[in-house]
Amino acid sequence: MPPSLADRFKDFITDRAFPCVGAKSALARGTLKIVPCRLLTSAWNDVQIHRELAQWSLDYRREPGLFRSLAFVFEGPDDLGEAQFERAMWERVQSLADKDAWLEQPYDSRVSSDPDDPHFSLSFGGEAYFVVGLHPHATRPARRFDTPVLVFNLHDQFETLRAQERYEPIRQTILERDLALAGSVNPMLARHGERSEASQYSGRAVSEDWRCPFRDKRSAG
Repeated sequence: MPPSLADRFKDFITDRAFPCVGAKSALARGTLKIVPCRLLTSAWNDVQIHRELAQWSLDYRREPGLFRSLAFVFEGPDDLGEAQFERAMWERVQSLADKDAWLEQPYDSRVSSDPDDPHFSLSFGGEAYFVVGLHPHATRPARRFDTPVLVFNLHDQFETLRAQERYEPIRQTILERDLALAGSVNPMLARHGERSEASQYSGRAVSEDWRCPFRDKRSAG
């Protein structure tokens, strides 16, 4: 029997060359949840995905902890270029945010809902999230997996690491490992508060005039 998508994604993370030590820690601790889904270009799993995110937020508030990641691994499509993947990713994110708004979930007040704001993050179930997108045709090797994946990381974890003075050492380790893997540092990486993190989600290198297609219905604007 061939390995499942979840097992293949675990193998991808445990590979020695994979640079994200946070994901490695989550997998080793058993705090990386992998949810198989159908197509990134379809709304088929959107209700399930939102339910998983809302529960993830609730569980985190009940029992906070570091290095927790929620990964949605899609069966396909496997032929999306970087711009196509980015468009499909934001379609899914918009759908999820619309459901969160419809359910009258509060937007995490610690972040901005404006994707042009340097303090922007997504919010589901009242908790802010940073998204990491992966797909077969990503330019960056660290973002190149067999099928599309969306990994949701709780923003509060980054703030906890900063408070513990662990964020910068971990970030530097990831940058060094990414440099060793790709031969260059990802030009889109930035610290929260320096510029909007929205441009980092898909993994595609975008220009200064790039505009995020996302708009949250709870935003005052």
